[in-house]
Amino acid sequence: MTNTAVIVDAIRSPMAKGKAPRDGRPGGALSSLHPVELLGQVLRRLVDRNGIDPAIVDDVITGCVSQVGEQSGPVGRWAWLAAGLPESVPSVTVHRACGSSQQAADFAAQAVIAGAHDIVIASGVESMSRIPMLTARIGQDPWGPSVAERYAPGLVPQGVSAELIAARRGFSRHDLDAFSARSHANATATDLGAEIVPVTLPDGTVVSADETVRPQTTVEGLAGLKPSFETPEMSARFPEIGEWKVTPGNSSQLADGASALLIMSETKARELGLRPRARFHSFALAGDDPITMLTGPIPATEKLLKRTGLTIDQIDHYEVNEAFAPVPLAWAQHFGADPARLNPRGGAIALGHPLGGSGGRLLTTALHGLEATGGRYGLVTMCEAGGMANATLIERL
Repeated sequence: MTNTAVIVDAIRSPMAKGKAPRDGRPGGALSSLHPVELLGQVLRRLVDRNGIDPAIVDDVITGCVSQVGEQSGPVGRWAWLAAGLPESVPSVTVHRACGSSQQAADFAAQAVIAGAHDIVIASGVESMSRIPMLTARIGQDPWGPSVAERYAPGLVPQGVSAELIAARRGFSRHDLDAFSARSHANATATDLGAEIVPVTLPDGTVVSADETVRPQTTVEGLAGLKPSFETPEMSARFPEIGEWKVTPGNSSQLADGASALLIMSETKARELGLRPRARFHSFALAGDDPITMLTGPIPATEKLLKRTGLTIDQIDHYEVNEAFAPVPLAWAQHFGADPARLNPRGGAIALGHPLGGSGGRLLTTALHGLEATGGRYGLVTMCEAGGMANATLIERL
C-alpha cells in the first residue's frame, strides 16, 4: 500500500545575479545575504503562509552544490534554525550537482509515498556570489586517476560539452541566440510574482523581483558576444565543433537564489485542511556520456515516458533546464516536442541558475505554469555534471 505524495505549496526567492561586489562595483541584489539567511527566509515564508505547525515536519531535505564555507555542513539545518523554527526538526543536504533540489523533492516525495514520512520540506539554495562555482574543489580535480584514464585525454568543461551537442545536432549560432532571446522574452511576458516570495537584506532593503531578466535582449545583440570556451587545445581535440557558438548570452546566468516545496501525503493534507495542488506522478534517473555530459535529460525522459506509458504530446508543460541553449534544443529535437510548451515562462538563460536551488525553482515554475494554463501534466528534467539527469512528472490536481 502506498501513499500519494502531493505538493501543497512551492515558492522561490527572486533570482539575483551571482556577482560579488569588487573594486567599488556593486554585487548582485542578494550578494550581501548569507546563504543560510536566504534559505531561512524562504523556509519561514513557506511555513507561515500555509499555517502549519512547523514541529510536525518530519525532515527538511536541501539541495546545495558548493558545500563549502558558508554553505558547508547541513545548510538546511542552519537555515531552519536561522528562521527561528523548531530545533526538533532535522535536515539533510543532498548533492546531485545541478539537480540537487530536484532530487531533494524526489526524495521527499518518495519518503511520503513509502509511508516513512507524512510531511517533508524540499528546498535548495546557492549563493554563487559568495561561494563561486567550483570553490569546493579546492583547486583539485575530483574524479581521480582511474576516471581520468578512462576518459583520456581528459574530461571537459560543460561549455565544451554544449559545443559538442550543438555541432552534432546541427544547431547554428543563430539557433542558440534565438532560443536565448526567447527565454528573456518569455520571462518578461510572464507575471512570475505568484511563485516569488520577497527577501529582506541586512540593511532592510526588500528584494521582490528577479534581477536577471533582460527585456531588451535581441538576437542581434547576442550575436555580438564572443564564444566563451574556445581554446587551441579544445579546437584541436574536437575539430568537429568548427565554429564555436556558446557565449555568456546563450548560457545560464550565475545566480543567487533559493526554493522550497511543502510536500506531504494527500491524507495528511486533507487532515490539516490544506489543498493539494499537484501530485508526484513519476520519477526517473539516467546517466550518459560524461564528455557530452549535458545530454542526460534525453534518456531520463525516455525512461519516464516508458514507465508512465505517456507520450510527449500528453504533457502540457516542459521545464528543461537551460544550462546552455543546446541542452533544451537537443531535448526538444529528439522528442519532437512542442516548442510552445518548452520553458514557456523563461528558463535559466533569463532567470539564472543558482545550482542547488534550481531544481526546486523549475518545479515551482512548472506548478505555477500548469495552474495558469489549466494543464494537467508537467515534466521537469535537469542535466547534471558527470552526465547524469533527473526527470520528474507532476500532475496538477
